[in-house]
Formats: sequence, C-alpha cells, structure tokens
Amino acid sequence: MQQVENMPSRRSFQSADYNFAFLDEGSKREIRRKSLKAVAIPGYQVAFASREMPIGRGWGTGGLQLTLSLLGREDCLKVIDQGNDDSVNAVSIRRLVEATSGIPTTEATAEASIIQSRHRIPEERLTRHQVLVLQVPQPEPLRKVERSEELTRIRHAEMDYSAMWLTLYESIVKWGDITLGADYPVMVHDRYIMAPSPIPRWDTEKLHMSEHLTLFGAGREKKVYAIPPYTRVVPLQFDDYPFGVESFHDAACRRCGSTHTFLDEVQDEASGQTIYQCSDTAYCKQQEGRA
Repeated sequence: MQQVENMPSRRSFQSADYNFAFLDEGSKREIRRKSLKAVAIPGYQVAFASREMPIGRGWGTGGLQLTLSLLGREDCLKVIDQGNDDSVNAVSIRRLVEATSGIPTTEATAEASIIQSRHRIPEERLTRHQVLVLQVPQPEPLRKVERSEELTRIRHAEMDYSAMWLTLYESIVKWGDITLGADYPVMVHDRYIMAPSPIPRWDTEKLHMSEHLTLFGAGREKKVYAIPPYTRVVPLQFDDYPFGVESFHDAACRRCGSTHTFLDEVQDEASGQTIYQCSDTAYCKQQEGRA
C-alpha cells in the first residue's frame, strides 16, 4: 500500500495550483474532441496528445485522462481494478480524482455516472446515463500479427483482416479450439476489428448493443476509441467454432453463493483447495446483503 500512502494530500491538490479535475481546460477540450471523433467512428483508433500524469504509464493514464476530461461537478465516479474497488491502483486513482475535483466517489455501480475500470466490466447492467471508461495497455488488435504501425493502419483502411483470421484458424488446428482468452478481438459495426482491452471473454458480449457509452484510453500508445450505445459488437468466430465464455464448472462464490458471475480462483491456505469468489467485489457485497 506504499503507493497509496505516498499520494499527495487532498489539501495540497485542492490548492490554486491545480485546475478542476487536474487537467487544464485546453487539454480537456482536445481529449473531448478526439473522444467525439471516436464515437462518430465506432472501433476506430484516434490519436491524441497523451499528457504526463502523476501516475506511471501503464497504470491507467489513458483511462484517467478520459475520465478527468469528462468529469463535471455533478458527476459521481467509481474506479475498479479487475473488479476490485480496493486495489492499490483503484484507490490511488480514486484519491487523485477526489482531491483534484471534490466530486463524490462510490463503490455502488448504480450510483456512478462514470465508471473507470481495468480488465473488467461490472456485473450489474449499465444504463444509458452512465459512461464506462476502460484502461487499455495495447489498443492495436493486429499487433499480434503485424508489428509495423504503418501496415496495421493500411490493413484497417483496406479492411484486410486475413492475418487475424489465419491466427484463429491456426489455433484450432494446433489446439482444437480458439484459445484466445482476455482481450478477445471483436468486429465493431461490421467494419473495424477492435481490442476490447484485457477484459475476460465473459465480459466481451456485454459490449454488444449496450445502452451505455464505452470509451477506451491507451495513454502510452496515445490512442482513444469508442463503442457508442446500441452498436453491433461481435467476437470473431467461425460457424463451426463459435465464441464461448469461460466456464467455472458450476462453481459458486464462497461469499455470496453466486453461480452466474465471473469468478476468481483463490487458493485456500488451510485446506490447499481451490475456492472461488466473485471478481466484482461491489456486486458480491450487494448479493450478500440480499441473501
């Protein structure tokens, strides 16, 4: 927890030296304009001038910049890291936003107007009044098959995705199935192949025709892209090898008993056995309260 303890205090952040929500207004306008372009062209990666942030690149600077540019004084923010509200990364980002904006934060998904997440989409269904911001380490879905940025741009422009389909076919030939896990590539609006960020396959189908706006930010790669509400998002698949989500073999959460959520495997120190619990900690607490 050293990173959290060393965060500057709320008092120092709220001095006259800092603008509302940390970023200057010019930076916010530029990020908003690029976000609007991303919304207008679903799945298309839009370059933006990624700013230096008070957290290390790779810790969610792209998502944080999107969040800070969207925040208004009436908003309420939720920050999660792999479903957890209490991880070091989530707590650090939440404290930074609280200290520089003064807006309320929450762990309850339904109360938040903006949700910033790393590697998970909340189990609770989001509404049209909410915005989901996903942190992205690698925005280019073709990077696994093409190392050149110039050539990936050409492939997207020409809609030449044959190398990606070949990768899926080779996986079937070698392993008998498509073995890609998190960050499973999707086709957006029947036009662009997109990286949905390292969310598990369990969450991928939540993007299809969703009511909410989803924004993706990659600070290190300086890219933003978006899935507007009610947009067609389809995982890549073959007719005879359809897309499938993770299976937990009827396992249940040890805390709330849920069998319909994404579960984390936990090693019980006493028995040495593998037990399961909900990845989404806020949803798990909510289910416990209803039990």
